[in-house]
Amino acid sequence: MLNAAELKQRISSSPAFVVDERQVLANLQALAALRERTGCKVLYAIKALPLARLLESIKYRVDGFSVSSLFEAKLAQEVLAGLGSIHLTTPGIRPDEFGELAELCSHISFNSLPQYQRLQGADHGYSPGLRVNPKLSFAADRRFDPCRPHSKLGVDIELLRNGLPDGVAGLQFHTVFSCRDLAPLQTTVLALRPLLERNRQLQWLNLGGGYLYQDIADLEPLAELIGGLRAEFAIDVYLEPGKAIVGNAGYLLATVLDRFVSDGKVVLVLDTSVNHHPEVFEYQIRPRLLEEVAEGGLSAVLAGSTCLAGDVFGEYRFDRIPEIGEKLVFAEVGAYSLIKANRFNGYNLPDVYTVDQTGLSLQKRYDYSDYRRQWGAGSV
Repeated sequence: MLNAAELKQRISSSPAFVVDERQVLANLQALAALRERTGCKVLYAIKALPLARLLESIKYRVDGFSVSSLFEAKLAQEVLAGLGSIHLTTPGIRPDEFGELAELCSHISFNSLPQYQRLQGADHGYSPGLRVNPKLSFAADRRFDPCRPHSKLGVDIELLRNGLPDGVAGLQFHTVFSCRDLAPLQTTVLALRPLLERNRQLQWLNLGGGYLYQDIADLEPLAELIGGLRAEFAIDVYLEPGKAIVGNAGYLLATVLDRFVSDGKVVLVLDTSVNHHPEVFEYQIRPRLLEEVAEGGLSAVLAGSTCLAGDVFGEYRFDRIPEIGEKLVFAEVGAYSLIKANRFNGYNLPDVYTVDQTGLSLQKRYDYSDYRRQWGAGSV
């Protein structure tokens, strides 16, 4: 974990988003051991955080990238430069982009049977597959549930009971979000076994993402599951973690701009916003604050700097309420934060830093010209 005091001392301006590359590499170690033991292949799902510096570091330790759009595929190809495979699955493939996607991607998992029938051609260089909806829900919150009723994600498994369309070489599924338990994966593979048994021509199976491997104490059941699949069906098995690789490696540094009392509670207004970590607002996630004292006798509401009434990170406890000008650090915000961040109210995006063995490096600093360019402003 990064030293919060050192971070505050070394970064003079905020807000700032910091990625600890050392933690990313540590997260990859468990997956590396799994790869070595089972022969499975690991793809980084770049939708979690497509920072180019990070991708360059990760690419030597994975078997490729998982992508969901043409832009992601182009970036993946640019970074990998032939070093790994590129796997695509998305509900929304544009017909005018498919030709380029077919050239960029090594594997494409079509999201529906109509999508497969409409776009799949005989002359292609990629390995075609289907995303399967196994109709197994594990997420209590339906907003996170890929298998919720009327899901847009994947082919209903019941439509495949009588066989797969000609040419399908692989299957992909994704059924969980931020899961710390392997039971859903074991249950899902069990549900897919009949498909595998009746379609021995399949060449690969993608077990998707959503599992936080670094938080699962015993990965032995996963190794046995993968080993069994490879031995019995002679297929390549892929994992595509995203948050598991970068989630706990990201930090958001902020400064207190204002402090006042509202209806009996202290409110601290920060120079960042939930618009820099939109899942706080979308899913009522309360990000971890390094300065919080769980048993602290005082509390304060940490709020963002925009005029959105719900721009609130949550209520946190302290031994001493921070003063105006003090810096605070949110942790474990490496995934789905910077990639979703926006400039609502015209507030600037955070500076972007990385930390490796050599120290802290500024990767990107946004300014007014970036904002102006985004909205097509003329000369000033």
